[in-house]
Amino acid sequence: MFDVARGRVVAMAVWSLCLGAALTGAPVTSPAHAEASISDKLNSWFFGPPAKDEPAPSTTPQIECPDVTVRSGASTLSVSAPGAEAGPTTTRYQATIGQTARECAALGGMVTMKIGVQGRILLGPAGGPGQLDVPLRLAVVREGADPKTIWTKFYKFQVAIPPGQTSVPFVHVEQDVSFPMPGGSELEAYVVYVGFDPTGMPAKPEPRKKKKNK
Repeated sequence: MFDVARGRVVAMAVWSLCLGAALTGAPVTSPAHAEASISDKLNSWFFGPPAKDEPAPSTTPQIECPDVTVRSGASTLSVSAPGAEAGPTTTRYQATIGQTARECAALGGMVTMKIGVQGRILLGPAGGPGQLDVPLRLAVVREGADPKTIWTKFYKFQVAIPPGQTSVPFVHVEQDVSFPMPGGSELEAYVVYVGFDPTGMPAKPEPRKKKKNK
């Protein structure tokens, strides 16, 4: 006879191992801190290879491309079974953001960006095959003493989890992030934040931590 309690313990152990592998295998990182070759590979994967009769796009064509950063506390998303209290045994899906990529161009007084987000969805002990709605938000923020949100957009897209699969990747690409070109060196203070947003509420600028005086 099958021992239900033992089965849950085994399922939890397997799920924990898979989750650890997924998190360590896809670390949250920013292209600004990655090697050029890694950034090129990510851009090619997200945006596709350049056409043969066109030069390869540069991440900094005449401008400094803003960094893409995963928002603090928004790199993972846990979905529990309906009506159940959130917990390890009631988790249906765990989504994580892994890598990001971006391209920039200055066109007619506007900065236009392409931003790619890659992640993975892991099946939890209470999960199964089906569709998962992934809530994601992108926000362009001008950092400083008085942070200001320049551009933001909320997305909700579906990822299918086929039967027999315990882990599936997902990729989302925003083709047209546009905002006015700031004057002087102000663009250096711009940051693109990405993160899961289950409430769908507009993101607030994150205050930059003050440096301690030596």
